[in-house]
Amino acid sequence: MILDNKVILTPPPPYAAVAADRPPSLSQPYRSVTLSTLPPYILLRIVYDIFPQGRPKGQRRILYWLTVNLRRVSRGLYVACMHVLRSTYLPVYTSLVHAPYSSDPFPMSAPDVGDSEPVSPVRSLQRETHILDLFIALKVREDVWADESELHLEREESFKDLFDLMQPRARLEDLVRTYGSRAGVVSVSGSPRTPSAPPSRCQTPTGTRTVPFNLVSVSFSPRKVGLVLATKQRRRTVAEVVRTRDQTLETSAVRLVRELAAWLSANPHYMTTLM
Repeated sequence: MILDNKVILTPPPPYAAVAADRPPSLSQPYRSVTLSTLPPYILLRIVYDIFPQGRPKGQRRILYWLTVNLRRVSRGLYVACMHVLRSTYLPVYTSLVHAPYSSDPFPMSAPDVGDSEPVSPVRSLQRETHILDLFIALKVREDVWADESELHLEREESFKDLFDLMQPRARLEDLVRTYGSRAGVVSVSGSPRTPSAPPSRCQTPTGTRTVPFNLVSVSFSPRKVGLVLATKQRRRTVAEVVRTRDQTLETSAVRLVRELAAWLSANPHYMTTLM
């Protein structure tokens, strides 16, 4: 067998341990892991593992404990606990919404907000989410009391204000934000509610006057709804429409946005009148 010298390969270099494969030195600083540094999916798994598998008894008391204790530990645990609580009580909440009112505490798409102010994961821009959280805080207490005593009867009036007034009003405010943003008369920032906004945010790059959503609220009654602008100094009703009991919230929101657009056209310098 004839071998060509050009074909013969040089042998590989002798094996040497790579520095990266060596165990870390004890002198290197060790970063401890805490609840605040755990990623959200691990915190969510921890919260889910608190519930006993296959044993529904006692789950209501665990939900109550999540509400009054665990979610107050840290920001990450608050988000994880509220994910479990909201997904658990959302079907009950939706079933109690009065017709013809609609409900959407969790919009499918995130609202458009300014780049300078990101939306907080704790305080939702969707105002109906806050109503759902109030319902959860009340419902978990009623459920635990019902489990502890057969004599406890859930009081219907406990939820009356939530679903007669607060839920449709918050839902109407969210609809005004959605339709007003599309019409170019309502601007959205990352803060859910702040008492005032600088005048520079009340104008789009094209020069069109808009109303910051954090100044907007709604006065709601079965016969009439109004659009209120509020600052630290003053509250003013700028639009008001008559409604019937069987009128949908979407229809009322469209009419309010139309009235708001007309008011902005007649009051281009409205911020000076509110200050």
